[in-house]
Amino acid sequence: MTTRARSTTVTWSGANARRLDRQGLSGSSPSGARTAAGAVAAMLGAHAQVLSAAELSVGLRAPGVTRTDVRAALWTDRTLVKTFGPRGTVHLLPAEELPMWTGALSAVPSGSSPFPKGARMTPEQVEAVVAAVGDALTGAELTIDELSDEVVGRTGPWAGDLVMPAFQGMWPRWRQVLHLAGHRGALCYAPNRGRKATYTNPGTVPVPGPEATAALVRRYLRAYGPATPAQFAQWLAAPRGWAGQLFEDLARAGAIEEVVFEGCGAAWVVAGDTLFPSAGPCGVRLLPYFDAFTIASRPRERLFPGAARERALAGGQAGNFPVLLVDGTVAGVWHQRRSGKRIAVTVEPLGPLDAGRTRALEAQVEHLGQVLEGTPELTVGEVTVGGHA
Repeated sequence: MTTRARSTTVTWSGANARRLDRQGLSGSSPSGARTAAGAVAAMLGAHAQVLSAAELSVGLRAPGVTRTDVRAALWTDRTLVKTFGPRGTVHLLPAEELPMWTGALSAVPSGSSPFPKGARMTPEQVEAVVAAVGDALTGAELTIDELSDEVVGRTGPWAGDLVMPAFQGMWPRWRQVLHLAGHRGALCYAPNRGRKATYTNPGTVPVPGPEATAALVRRYLRAYGPATPAQFAQWLAAPRGWAGQLFEDLARAGAIEEVVFEGCGAAWVVAGDTLFPSAGPCGVRLLPYFDAFTIASRPRERLFPGAARERALAGGQAGNFPVLLVDGTVAGVWHQRRSGKRIAVTVEPLGPLDAGRTRALEAQVEHLGQVLEGTPELTVGEVTVGGHA
C-alpha cells in the first residue's frame, strides 16, 4: 500500500478517550448527538436485533432522550430507519444518511454462497427478487408472509421453494437475499402489526458506490480511528482485499493518512484528524448488548483486558454480554430484568469499586432508568445468566 510518511504516534489511551468523547460516552455529548438520530450517526448505527438494547445505546449517548423518543424518531418523525446494516444485521440508521449507507453496503463484494447448491440463487434470480421486493413494498407495509406471496407471484414458484433451514422449519428460497434488499435500499422495517414485523420500501436512491464507500470509511475512521483496513473489513463483514484497495485509493487521493497506533502498528485516520486527548478516559459507563462501541473498538484485547476477555467475550465475540466500562475499558458485566416499571439491575465488577466509582455506577443506573422509563434497583453481585440472556 502506498503510504505517506508517518509523523504521528497515537496511544491506546488517547484513541480510546477520543472514541468515547465522539460518541457522547465521556460525559459531554459531541455536536449533533443531542438527538436520537445524532447519537446513532455518531456511533455509525445502533445494533437493533433487540430493539430495547438499541434504545438504551441511543439514550445513554444523548442527554434527555428516552426509549419513547427513540421510537418516535423511528416510527413518527422518521429521522431513524430500522434496516439491515453492517454485517447484514438489523440496525438503526439515520434516515438522512440512508443513501450513503445503501450505496456503500450494496458496493461491498459478496462472498461465495453459504447455502447448499440446491438452495442457491443465480445472479439473475437475485436481481429479480430484489426488484420484486422493492415493487411489492412501494406504498405498502407487508408482513413477511404477505411479502413472500408477492415475491413468488412476481418472480415464479422457484422463489418459494422451501430450501432454507430456519428456526423450526424451512424458509422459501428468496429469503436468503432479504438483507440484500435492505442494502440496496428496496426494503426497511415498518411499525409492527401486533407482534408481527412489517416491511416497506423507504424510497431511497443509493449514492454511487465509490462515493458512498469513501464517505463510510471517513465516517468510520472519525468514530473508531485509528484503524486498519482489516479492522474496517471485519466491522463491515467485507473482503479484506477489497478494503485494502479502498484504503489505498483514499490514501493516494489524500483523504486519509497513516499514523503509528499502539498495539496495531500502521493504522489510518482521516487526513488532518490527528489530535487526540493527552489524558486517558475516566468514569463509569454501562453499555447494553451489541453496543457499537464494544463491537467496533480495536484492538479488542486492549478494550477487554485480562479477566474481561474471559468473562465478557463469548468465544471471542463482543456484544453477547452488556458490559461495565471503568476508565474506558471493560471491567465487568451486568444484566437487567424488567417487571412493570421496576428494573432490577445486577452489576458484576471484575474488581472492587472505590466509593467514587460506586457513586458513578449508581448514577449510571439512574440514567438507565430514565432512558428506559422505569425505576431501577441496583444490586452489585454475580450475574448468573449467560450471554444474550
